[in-house]
Formats: sequence, C-alpha cells, structure tokens
Amino acid sequence: VPVYKQMYLYHFHNAFFPNGVLTGVYPASPSSWLIVVIAIMSTMYARIDPSMGMIDRIKTSLPVSEFMTVQTQTVLSAILFATGLWLSFIFLLRYILKALLSYHGWIFESHGKMSFSTKVWLSLVKLLSGRRPLLYSFQASLPHLPVPSIDDTINRYLESVRPLLDDEQYKQMEIVANDFKKDPAPKLQKHLKLKSWWATNYVSDWWEEYIYLRGRDPIMVNSNFYTMDLLYVIPTHRQASRAANIVHAMLQYRRKLERGELTPLRALGIVPMCSFQYERMFNTTRIPGIETDFVQHLKDRKHLVVYHRGRFFKVWLYYGGRHLWPSELELQFQGILDDKSESQPGEIKLPSLTAGNRVPWARARLKYFNEGVNRASLEAIETAAFFMTLDDEAHGYDPENIRSLDLYAKSLLHGKCYDRWFDKSFTLIVYKNGKTGINTEHSWADSPIIGHMWEYVLATDCFHLGYTAEGHCKGDINKSLAPPTRLQWDISKEIIEGSYMIAKGIADDVDFHDCLFNEFGKGLIKKCRTSPDAFIQLALQLAHYRDKGEFCLTYESSMTRMFREGRTETVRSCTCESTAFVKAMEDESTTQRLALFKKAADKHQNMYRLAMTGAGIDRHLFCLYIVSKVMGIDSPFLKQVLSEPWRLSTSQTPQQQLNLIDTQKFPKYVGAGGGFGPVADDGYGVSYIIVGENLITFHISSKFSSTETDSFRFGQNIRQAMLDIRALFNPKEKKM
Repeated sequence: VPVYKQMYLYHFHNAFFPNGVLTGVYPASPSSWLIVVIAIMSTMYARIDPSMGMIDRIKTSLPVSEFMTVQTQTVLSAILFATGLWLSFIFLLRYILKALLSYHGWIFESHGKMSFSTKVWLSLVKLLSGRRPLLYSFQASLPHLPVPSIDDTINRYLESVRPLLDDEQYKQMEIVANDFKKDPAPKLQKHLKLKSWWATNYVSDWWEEYIYLRGRDPIMVNSNFYTMDLLYVIPTHRQASRAANIVHAMLQYRRKLERGELTPLRALGIVPMCSFQYERMFNTTRIPGIETDFVQHLKDRKHLVVYHRGRFFKVWLYYGGRHLWPSELELQFQGILDDKSESQPGEIKLPSLTAGNRVPWARARLKYFNEGVNRASLEAIETAAFFMTLDDEAHGYDPENIRSLDLYAKSLLHGKCYDRWFDKSFTLIVYKNGKTGINTEHSWADSPIIGHMWEYVLATDCFHLGYTAEGHCKGDINKSLAPPTRLQWDISKEIIEGSYMIAKGIADDVDFHDCLFNEFGKGLIKKCRTSPDAFIQLALQLAHYRDKGEFCLTYESSMTRMFREGRTETVRSCTCESTAFVKAMEDESTTQRLALFKKAADKHQNMYRLAMTGAGIDRHLFCLYIVSKVMGIDSPFLKQVLSEPWRLSTSQTPQQQLNLIDTQKFPKYVGAGGGFGPVADDGYGVSYIIVGENLITFHISSKFSSTETDSFRFGQNIRQAMLDIRALFNPKEKKM
C-alpha cells in the first residue's frame, strides 16, 4: 500500500472503535450530533423550518411503508438533515483549521516577540482544535506540503553552493542551472504539481521507495540508526528483569498507539505535527526483494522473537487476553538465559543475511525459506511485534574509560553483524549488565518517532514499574505459563557466509566516537540570545574547517511534520555567512567575529525555518529528478545536484518530547541520544542531543579506511570550537 494511503486505511479499519469514531468526527464530538438533532427537532415543533424545505424533500424521497407513519417520516427526515448539517459543519471546521495551519508567519518571528496577528491566529487555532485530541485527530486538518517555485529553489541552490565553488566553477554552475530553469524545469514542475494535488504528500512515498526501499546496499550502518539508554543510570543489573520491564512498557505504549490514545505532538503546545509515521512502529518488517523491498505491517501481534547465543526463541506476550506482567516476562527471559542448548548448524549467524546486500538476501529467502521449518521460523520473526537480543556483552557509559561510549555505539549500530535482525522495524538490545538500546530500520519512520516511544518506555520502566530491592520485577509469578519455544532451522552456514563477510567488512570500517560535552549547554547558549541548534551547527563548520582545512556540502535534517505525512527536509548548513565567520575565527587580526557569528546564526535559523515550512531545496530537486527519470528526460543539472556527496551529515535528536521525567529533579535520568553511520566514504556523520541545560552529546562516525577522517580528532575539534565560540561572548576566557 502506498505510504500516502496508510492513514486512510488506519481510520477505515478502526472506525468501529470508540477512538476511531472520535478521530473521525474531530474537531467535533459525537455528543455534538445529538445537540444538532435536538436543535433541529425543537425548531420543527416551533413551526420553524431551518432547512428551507430540504426536510420535506427528504421526506418525499423516503419509501412509503405501513410501518412508517407520516410522523415517523418527518422525524427521520429531520434526523437525516441534522446529520448532514453536522457533517457539513465538521468539514467546514476542518477546512478553516487547515487554512489556519497553512500560515507559518509565527515561526519566522523573533523568539519571545509575538505579533498581534500571530496571537489572534494562535487563539483561533486553539479554539478550533477542540479538547483532548487523540493521536490522529488532526490528520485530516493538516495542510499538504506545498511545491516551491522553480525560481526560488534554483536561487537557493546556487546560494548554497557559492561558498564551495571558485568563481569559474560557480559561473559554470549558473549556466547549467539557468539552462535547466528554461527547459525542462517547467515541464517537470507541471507534472510534480499535478501529483501534489492528488497525493497526500508529493515527497514521502517517493522518498520511502527510492531513498530507502530500492537501495540494494546493506542497510546495516548505511541506513539503520541506534538509540541509547539512560546515560548515567542502570535501574537493575539483572538482564532478564530489565528486559521484562522494557518489553512490558513497550506493550503499554503499543496499546495506547493502536487505540490512538497518545497525545499528538504540538509546537507551542498548539500547532499539531503529523502522526502518520507512528502506525508502523510495531508488527513491521522490511521484506527484501530483487529490485525493491517492501514494508510489511500487520495488526496486533501477540508474540516476540528473542535471540540469545545464536538461538531464536518465540515468546508469547499475552495470557488470558492480557499482556504478561513484567514478573512473568522476567521468568520467560530468564528461562532463555538459563537454556544451555547449542545453536543449530547455520543458526548462529543467520541474522547476517539482513546485514548484507539486499539481492542475495532476497534470493536466499525465495530459495531456502519458502517451505518447511525455515518458512515457519522466518514467519515467526517477520510477524513478531519486534525483535529482541539478549546480548552476552556488557556496555554503557564508564567515566573511567574514555572509549566506553564508542564501543556501546558500535554495538548498537551493528553488533557482531549477526545478533540483530536489521529488517525489523526495531531491534531491542538488552546487555548482560542491564543496559539497553535500540537499532531502528529507517524506511518506515525517522528518529523522533522511535525517540518518542523510547522516552515513554524509559520513564515507565524507572518511575512506574520499578524493581524490588534485589533488582527483580515487581509482582507475582504465574508458573503455569508455557515456556518460550525454540525456532527450528535447516540451513547451511555457507549460504550465510557471504553476507556475513560483507557486513563484517562494513562494521570493522566504522570509526565511532561519542563526545560528552559538559562544559556548558542549552542554558548558557540561550543567555547568548542564540539558537542552540545554530550555535552547534556553526561550531561544526568551524571544527570541520580545522579538521580538514576546507568547507564541504553539509546536510542537517529538519522535519516537515507540520504538513500531512511530512518527513524531513535538508538544511544546507554551509553558507556564505558561516564560511565568513569561520575564516574570521582563523584570522587573528579580525575583530568582527561576534557580528559575523550572529549574522551566520540568523541565516541558519532562517534556512531552518524555510525547510520546516516547505520551502527547502533538496526534496523539491529530488522529486523533479524522479519525474525526469519517469519521463525519460536527461537533466545534467539534476544529475549533478543529486550526485554531490554530503561529507558532513548532521542531525539533532529531539529531547523531552513527552516531558515524563523532570530532569531538574532527577538530573541523572537523561538519555544519551543516538547516532548513525557515515554517509560519505571520506566524511563524517554527526548526531547530537542537547540534554538538559548543561550537557550536549555528540555521536560522531567516519570510516577507518579514509585517510582524511578521524572521529576522535573531530570530536576534539568540536569541543574546542564550542569553547572558542563561547569565548566570543566572554572575551576574558582564554583559548584552551
């Protein structure tokens, strides 16, 4: 099913459930229907016809029957008219709300300074948003992502590459871009606009298919990403206990998700974000294909598959129509840990098929997993709620070991290449010391979505479920539960070895460094009256210049979830303003550094806002390229644009989406964020999370095979760049 139809199917299948009804009539309520019916009936008894004759016309169209008196016909006609009036009112409210949500002037206003018109606008949005919206309540009211004009996109593109090209190269790029603008751009733009009229989102379905599902390279490291546990705290060191609480919290979250009970994320607490990505979080697997993969999403699944020491176990998550309690899950998982049986031939490295190239995996799946025990066991994995690994290693943050987070990150990103099922929507990893983490497949959603679930799970684990003094899960144990079932395989390890060797080569080449920057954080940056994100992005530009001695095309991910089914857009963080600032920082004689910094920060903020409001560069160019390929039109300009490497790829992990943990009261209960693998062979991948007021964590990846990169070195350059920029606001500070 195309991605843009997912939400329709969700509402269709859930229309018979109470929350489905509430979502279907939002922003009205079912009780408002009764009010409208009573109001219409009251006017009729008062000899007033608010329908201007429509009720009479409905009455004459009703079939005549001996069981239907004239009075019954009149009442039924009034109810039908009232229902039509009520539905029309709902559609009118949604249309008005959609029109209001298409206004984005508020996002361009200075922080803390809100215009009168924006205040009025926010009041209207709040008034029309209704009370207690459910997760999918706003979906029908979200505006569609607009298609930018060709002129705007080309001009912004040229502006973005200006600092990376010399005069001659830039003049040549201008010629190519202007030729494209004349022809074939207008023809491609026309077809793209046609798509934007009928598709819910003109980008998202193509983005999922062509960027993710059609990729034939391994998804391990290259696409999947990871999320870490709490940084400083391990609630229990008992592996089975921690796994049980985490799994139970995930089941609670899944139940809320399937019922639509979660509160939608809203900017300023009012402006809704799209929720469509949440649906495929559980019960989802990426299925390999020869030419393209597809995402298989199923309804409520009642089992989990656990991997431990090269063996697979199927664990039932329900008993008597309810979720297993944490104490019951602990018993199940402890039974797996205590199981001394050996793995079957070929079983131990079987998951490496999901870590290697997609075509060999697709062919092996068709040939060796199409019947018998292999088919049954693979089906158990692919239809599971999610996949879990009870890892036999210990990981986490150790203040005495500077590389402890690096090893933790690499383990979450790729493990041993055969102990995570990389095709599942996510793999939960629980280490033998009780530390946990998640490896997420990227095609179905972006990192804020899994981060939302993870925040709920960690807060529920630590502050609601809890543990006994001995570290066990709380609650009684039902010893009559059936034990986990071993999955059986009939497979030769030779089938797997090729995928494993490719995956191992990729994993061994990943150079990872996690840098905890605790000299200052969001609190101090805000005192400088600067956006924390702009501050960090300029520090990354300065660090990269010092690291490599040059500027590069820089990718920063921003979200477009203010639009229906929006995913991400690119902010091109390397600008003329940022390069001018960096050069000034490296020139001891320059005295205008602070002014240049503020100018560059303002520029970055404006670009970020443009990207969020549908006026970005790269998704528009990407879709124009897809149209050109479909139409068989060759475009040198688009071909060049899409082949340019992102040697610095960055992303910010959102923090406190749910605000379930008071980090002021519990400063140790903070997450460490997550990261991803390097995008370019000679570049860096940097994910960062602003943790509370005084900590920023950088997750830095590169490749050992590149002589130009070193993740630890880049981390040190980032640290120094952050300190040097802070010194601009406090000249008495000396450079370290």
